[in-house]
Amino acid sequence: MKITVFGATGGTGLQVVRAALTAGHAVTAVVRDPAKLPADLRERVEVAQADAMDPRAVEHAVKGADAVITAIGTREGRAPTTVSADSARSIVTAMRAAGARRLLLISASALETSRGDDPVTRLVLKPLVQRVLAHPYADLRDAERAVRDSGLDWTIVRPPRLLDKPAKGSYRRADGLDVRGGRAITRADLGKAFVDLADDPSAVGRVVYVAN
Repeated sequence: MKITVFGATGGTGLQVVRAALTAGHAVTAVVRDPAKLPADLRERVEVAQADAMDPRAVEHAVKGADAVITAIGTREGRAPTTVSADSARSIVTAMRAAGARRLLLISASALETSRGDDPVTRLVLKPLVQRVLAHPYADLRDAERAVRDSGLDWTIVRPPRLLDKPAKGSYRRADGLDVRGGRAITRADLGKAFVDLADDPSAVGRVVYVAN
C-alpha cells in the first residue's frame, strides 16, 4: 500500500511510519520540518514538507494514497486547542479534492465510557481524565465529528494511555467498545495497529479501541 502519515515526527507518528515500512508499504511522511524526521527514516520515505492546516498544501501528499493516517495531536497539555479538529478538516478537504478515500484518525479511549469498561474505569478513571483534559478532548470530539461526516472510508482509533516502551509484539482490539482491562498500549504496538487497520475493510466506518 501507499500510506500517507500526518504527524510523522511525533511519538506515535514515528511508530506508524516504522510499522508501515516494516510491513513493506510505501510511506509519505507529511512534516513541517524534515530535520525532525530521523535520518534513517528520511532515507526510506517520501518526505512532504507542508502545513497540515492548509488543504491545498497537503493535497499532493494524499493524492494516490491507499490510506491516510493522521497521528496529529496537541502538544499544549491541558490548554484550549483546535489542532486535531483543524487538521482533520484540512485533511478531509484535501482527500476529497485528491480522490483519496481511506482515512484513519487517532483519538483517545477515555473520550467516553463504553460497555467494555470495568466499574473503576467507568466511574472513576475516565470521568477524572475527562475533567483534567477537557479542552484537548473537546478538540478530539470535533475531530471525530469531522471524520464521521466526511463521507470517506474512515476509522477512528481510540488507544488508552500511550507508553514509550519497547513493543510487546501484540495488541487487543475491540470495535465500538473499550478493550476490557486495556489501560495502556506502547506507541510501537499502536503504530502496528494503525497499519493493520488501514488494510482491514471490516474497520471502515468503525470506532476501534486498541490496547495491550
